Amino acid sequence: MRDVAIVSYASAPNRRADPRNEVEILLPVVQEAVARSGIARPFDFTCSGSSDFLQGTPFAFVTALDAAGAWPPIAESHVEMDGAWALYEAWVKIQAGQAETALVYAFGKSSPGDLPEVLATQLDPYLVAPLWPDAVGIAALQARAWLEKTGKSERELAEIAVRSRRDARSNPHATVSGDYEIAKLLAEPYVAAPLRAHDCAPVCDGAVAVVLAAGDRARQVCKRPAWIRGIDHRIEPHALGMRDLTVSSSTRIAGERAGVGKGAVDLAELHAPFTHQEAILREALGLGAGVKVNPSGGALTANPMMAAGLARIGEAASRIWDGNARRAVAHATSGPCLQQNLVCVLEGE
Repeated sequence: MRDVAIVSYASAPNRRADPRNEVEILLPVVQEAVARSGIARPFDFTCSGSSDFLQGTPFAFVTALDAAGAWPPIAESHVEMDGAWALYEAWVKIQAGQAETALVYAFGKSSPGDLPEVLATQLDPYLVAPLWPDAVGIAALQARAWLEKTGKSERELAEIAVRSRRDARSNPHATVSGDYEIAKLLAEPYVAAPLRAHDCAPVCDGAVAVVLAAGDRARQVCKRPAWIRGIDHRIEPHALGMRDLTVSSSTRIAGERAGVGKGAVDLAELHAPFTHQEAILREALGLGAGVKVNPSGGALTANPMMAAGLARIGEAASRIWDGNARRAVAHATSGPCLQQNLVCVLEGE
């Protein structure tokens, strides 16, 4: 296994409705990540994550190459999902010896459409999608099942939201942040019982970019590289009725394969678009009470579609760089009710 590290990370401010188009949102983010990396273009490999369906145009990701810089000609690839999986592809490319450096970016602009309805198209096209349940309604079914199984309360879900928003005060990219009272949040109406607005990630527009480098190249450009010591992703059945929604088996397996349990974990950045999902993920990864979860505020305070998972990896890496963590876990998810999950273990030297 080759040593591969994250040496740079940049994020756009996550706005509920950014007036700029995707390329305009992405361009300054890529420029910032490249400048922070200290690596001159062109990179050996470039990989992106986005959704043509979300943009409403076939091969829409090609337009983003204007932001990445496609001249001189570059080795480029794309994944139609969260940018965390683009990072995985770049990591594999470096492991294979086909690259020493890689630029990975992701972007999403959800504000022009109805995101919950768009996400409903991921569901079973024969038995579920024709009923048009939106993403929040599906998540509410999962939340209700989890509450009944564990005996937890809606107040405990609100506590997760309050903590996330409080932690996000130090995150300049967050959409939602500040001090909130649990009693006031619980007094708000349901969006889909038992979920209220604070239980759901905000819909926003944004972009993220990271730079990877191998071995000595990483050490040359970064004082404290965030080394990827393990990374794995797993998927569960598409049909919701074929899996236990109160647990995340794919996260557990990915965590085991990535080596989460091989050492003490200082913090974790978990891609949980709903409050109850943070609790499910925490259990799946075996994270104890002493592990700080989502110090950035997590997806509950900023959830740019197709980029929030990559942001979790970037935020975890930044805690390695600044010395606030020696070992961190980052997680990304895709699909309804935590269907597909990626786990990345990062360590400093």
